Amino acid sequence: MTGPGHPDGAGRPLRIADWAAPARAGMDAHAWDFIEGGAGEERTLTENLRAFDRVRLLTRVLSGVGHCDTSVTVLGRRWASPVAVAPLAYHTLVHPEGEVATVRGAAEAGVPVVVSTFAGRAFEDLAASAATPLWLQVYCFRDRATTRRLVERAERAGFEALVLTVDTPHLGRRLRDLRNGFRLPAHVTPANLPRPGADYASPADHGRTELDPALNWSVVDWLRSISTLPVLVKGIMSDADAERAVAAGVDGIVVSNHGGRQLDGVPATLDVLAGITTAVAGRCPVLLDGGVRRGTDVLAALALGADAVLLGRPVLHALAVGGHQGVTDVLDTLTDELADAMLLTGTATVADADADLLAAPAPEPAARTHPAPSRPVTAATPGTALRREDLHGSVSDPVLETMNFLNEITSRFPEAVSFAPGRPYEGFFETEEIFGHIRRYLDHLAGQGNDPDTIRTAVYQYGPTAGHIRELIADSLRKDEGIDVPPESIVVTVGAQEAMLLTLRALFADPADVLLVASPCYVGITGAARLLDIPVTAVEERDDGVAAADLDAAVRAERARGRRPRAFYLVPDHSNPSGSTMSERARAEVLELAARHDLIVLEDSPYRLVSPGPQLPTLKSLDHDRRVVHLGSYAKSVFPGARIGYAVADQHVRDASGATSLLADELARIKSMVTVNTPALSQAAVAGALLAADGRLAELNTLPAQHYGEALRVTLEQLGRHFPPARRHDLGVTWNEPGGGFFLTVRVPFTADNAALRRSAEEHGVLWTPMSYFYPRSGGERAMRLSFSYLAHDRIEEGIARLAGFIEAEAARSGRAPAPGGEVSRRPPTPRPPW
Repeated sequence: MTGPGHPDGAGRPLRIADWAAPARAGMDAHAWDFIEGGAGEERTLTENLRAFDRVRLLTRVLSGVGHCDTSVTVLGRRWASPVAVAPLAYHTLVHPEGEVATVRGAAEAGVPVVVSTFAGRAFEDLAASAATPLWLQVYCFRDRATTRRLVERAERAGFEALVLTVDTPHLGRRLRDLRNGFRLPAHVTPANLPRPGADYASPADHGRTELDPALNWSVVDWLRSISTLPVLVKGIMSDADAERAVAAGVDGIVVSNHGGRQLDGVPATLDVLAGITTAVAGRCPVLLDGGVRRGTDVLAALALGADAVLLGRPVLHALAVGGHQGVTDVLDTLTDELADAMLLTGTATVADADADLLAAPAPEPAARTHPAPSRPVTAATPGTALRREDLHGSVSDPVLETMNFLNEITSRFPEAVSFAPGRPYEGFFETEEIFGHIRRYLDHLAGQGNDPDTIRTAVYQYGPTAGHIRELIADSLRKDEGIDVPPESIVVTVGAQEAMLLTLRALFADPADVLLVASPCYVGITGAARLLDIPVTAVEERDDGVAAADLDAAVRAERARGRRPRAFYLVPDHSNPSGSTMSERARAEVLELAARHDLIVLEDSPYRLVSPGPQLPTLKSLDHDRRVVHLGSYAKSVFPGARIGYAVADQHVRDASGATSLLADELARIKSMVTVNTPALSQAAVAGALLAADGRLAELNTLPAQHYGEALRVTLEQLGRHFPPARRHDLGVTWNEPGGGFFLTVRVPFTADNAALRRSAEEHGVLWTPMSYFYPRSGGERAMRLSFSYLAHDRIEEGIARLAGFIEAEAARSGRAPAPGGEVSRRPPTPRPPW
């Protein structure tokens, strides 16, 4: 490519760095310093470049790679290369067309542009020039209305994402600008910010007076409240802040030290990248900003886990020299160099770049006899010691920690009344009955004409991956639930948990796929998603379960962020943990919405057959479009020790040749690499129970359903006794009244967290589960789940009395417990009871 402004007048420079000299020659010296300078002594600015200089790539020979693909998909949009133009203020300082020329040049190169808050051209002009994604870099001003108007204007113009800069409470101390007394020329102004009375000539002075210096993580939620666009945060430089960003729900992270222009002395971005990508663990895209000057630099960043990089100052150099064509040329050079490096390292696609491409760092020089270790040195231990941070992020997931804490509390206080476990009541189990179930199934096999050798093989050997007892399960589903499916559409699993894991693994193939879940939510599904690095988005339940309108809004919001809502998980009947049940109308609306949005519905409904009274139809029985994968378990309706579950997956799967199979077949293939098969003896025990009831487990569970219904009644009765209407009003205590299941929710006027649970166990002898465990994001901090299924009536009565004492004491402790006469109670802490 050639252009009239190119150095040498012949063709584009061969290296990206070659654009700098002609750009400087044609630019005012103070303007050059404003663009090129960094903070302080510019140590970080220099280190950003040196970090890439230290990288050494390894070639992979005879790899069979004859062609490489540099394209990448980020937030649902395909880029020609894993490169975007970084946010840079005032392109009009170096070229009359400013950002319009930059956008045109980037579009020809097939890469997006992150447009600065301080762009010199109007958003609408940029959008009219763009055939490439535009993102808005957002500075949050003290006057939030200014920021709101800026965001709304960009969204109306068609911008596709917001990039919130989080490292700039004010501009860094940039010595070049201070020495020069730098002020912008009169013609260079921010085209999208208010003009009357504003003085933008000194960027440092304006930043000091106008930028909000007191931002916290709530700004992410605020941006979401004013815009439907995805929100990325730029300026992350530590693993801890990356974790906080993911917890805040961001849609992407930009690892950046502001090009060395904020705090001098912080590390190079490349040096912190690997730790951040490990912490993020694929939950959102990670982009790198700072120091990229070569295609090999891009490949190094990809190898350390980045999804893409941002290119900054070289774009302005090329714009100054060659206008929009210069921008295209510098981006094309970077892409060409990347393609060359990929081919020579045997890297076929961007996704194939990994840490194996990088040579180990060179050893320290011998003269340095006492190097400072990069990690704390610990005493030697026998065998190999692993670092937790080198393991998969799920092992440190807070949900796993909370469950461990609950188990620890339960074991420490065995005499406490526990409303924590959602187990069936053991009074219905007879040990000898298991042998009767197995004998009945063996007789059934013999009655089908199987000889003794075949029967022996059936119970002693592995057996078919999809299960022995699919016909019996299909018969029972037809009789009990109105679910009429062929046995071939069923996979017998090791509990419903394996059914969830297999289904998620099969359905979620793209990093942009999102799992929607009703919230609060059973931790098994969110835990499985975490194991598989599947992003989860919560759809808040109402008192009567999930509303289709809320689900519809969640789907649209995810699509606006460039992600694909793939499936929606819910428990429509007597849900765990809240106890809510969806109406029949709501079920029909969810199915209609699933068809409209091409969603798979994951239905998990383990409490229907052990709840009193007639039940509403399952979603699967109403499913005429094969939208529902029904996840089942016999833990409640037969016995949990069998660990038998199943997935009903009758969806058709078509391959490239046009051949079709069932989704159940694909689940079985995955299962063959996980548990191989479901234990034959467990299947035999459950099959015997199904045969004893002629497949009608609802009839088999008539007495248990009555018991659980009575347990629920006693629990509600005792809550009402200890908290009559006036008292619960004074305290701010409420609860729901489910129609069945094992759980209900109590809302309290204090934080019901692990610390409160410990006090409840130690001082009052009663256990419950914090509802906050069940919220994928945040929520439930002042609520507790009570499970009554495992307890006899007298234990429920004793437990609710203890719970009432705890709630009264905790409310008094927090100063929120008015005495019955209306005054705030100031009684001393409740002494430890003699239980």
